[in-house]
Amino acid sequence: MSRILSPLLLIAVLLATWETTCRFLDIPIYFLPPPSAVAASLIERAPVLAASAWQTFRMALQALLVAGLIGGGLALIVSMNRAAENAVRPLAVALQVTPVVAIAPLVLIWAGLDHPDRAVIALAAAVAFFPIFSGVLTGLHSADRDLERLFDLYGATPLQRLWRLRIPSALPFALEGLRVASGLAVIGAVVAEFVSGSGASQGLAWRLLEAGNRLRTADMLAALVWLMAMGLILNALVGWAERRARARLS
Repeated sequence: MSRILSPLLLIAVLLATWETTCRFLDIPIYFLPPPSAVAASLIERAPVLAASAWQTFRMALQALLVAGLIGGGLALIVSMNRAAENAVRPLAVALQVTPVVAIAPLVLIWAGLDHPDRAVIALAAAVAFFPIFSGVLTGLHSADRDLERLFDLYGATPLQRLWRLRIPSALPFALEGLRVASGLAVIGAVVAEFVSGSGASQGLAWRLLEAGNRLRTADMLAALVWLMAMGLILNALVGWAERRARARLS
């Protein structure tokens, strides 16, 4: 109960302080609306925000799946050959450090101006790619050395070594990389929606832009609440999958 009540109590204190400060100082609602105004916006715009949140969540989830397949598959392939790993790793790092806003116009053109959702998924997958790739690759090289020598003693093939030793050893690292990538996928999806500059995707980023252009700050904060909730839900789903996987291994 203490783990639940402590954060709830802190949030209640912060919200009460925020509400009191806005009313006592008579802060303009367009500058900083009180929590009561944000709550009213959450209720009033619930259908619109829910639809936009689902759109962003769907694209972030698809991007996470794409990043998992490409990042995990590439890590499995290059782990079999040291020269291939040395060739691919710098490119993966270069992709990670390149700002998504810099490549967004190119990806939008390649995906087609009529399909901004494809560009959003591709950009979010690019942001989420490196944690999965790095986690899987690190995990594949973390197998116990004594077990490696035992597999050498029995003359195991590279495929047998990969399937029976290195993949089970890499699973905890892969799951941790997936947890990190889940948050980055949401961030990448929102940033990509911002950069695309199109309302065709109708995600939460578009709602933020729409409310900001109209100085409806309460609506902006309501969209941010949905965005935070969506990120927490995706993180919780990955955490649940991680616990199930660890339970099967134990």
